[in-house]
Amino acid sequence: MPFVRKTGSLLCKNETTMPLLHDLQCRSRIETRLRSLRSDSKPMWGIMSVDQMLWHVNQGLALALGQIEQPAQKTPLPRSVMKFLVLKVPWPKGAPTIPILEAKEQYDFEAQRTRCLGLLKTFTRKALAEEWPLSPIFGEVTGQFTSQLQAKHLDHHLRQFGV
Repeated sequence: MPFVRKTGSLLCKNETTMPLLHDLQCRSRIETRLRSLRSDSKPMWGIMSVDQMLWHVNQGLALALGQIEQPAQKTPLPRSVMKFLVLKVPWPKGAPTIPILEAKEQYDFEAQRTRCLGLLKTFTRKALAEEWPLSPIFGEVTGQFTSQLQAKHLDHHLRQFGV
């Protein structure tokens, strides 16, 4: 089942497959949405504040880049099934995350947004064909999978804050 874009949702016009964060059009749209966040933006669901959400997605990007490490996590299904589901099935609101991505304090909004924009540049400079760090949930991953996952993760949380 291909990814279907909902109106006002994901990243690219006429997108019929999960977009890549490495795609310039999609990355630009994400950056525009990040810049439209305000320090007083309120979530449409969930308990994270906007600064916590930015810290959370930053941790996800840093983990994907190998800047931080997390031991392998047990998964309820085989990793290949988890990889399929995470890209092909819509994510529920308020879904749990791994401990290293849990935002537990308040953070400086502007610093986190600046960090996010910088991580996006670093992330997209890494070629899709390069070797990517092991994922604590998905194990061995490709650049394409990681780029799609991070695009979906960012979109999910930007929608959470109405942008």
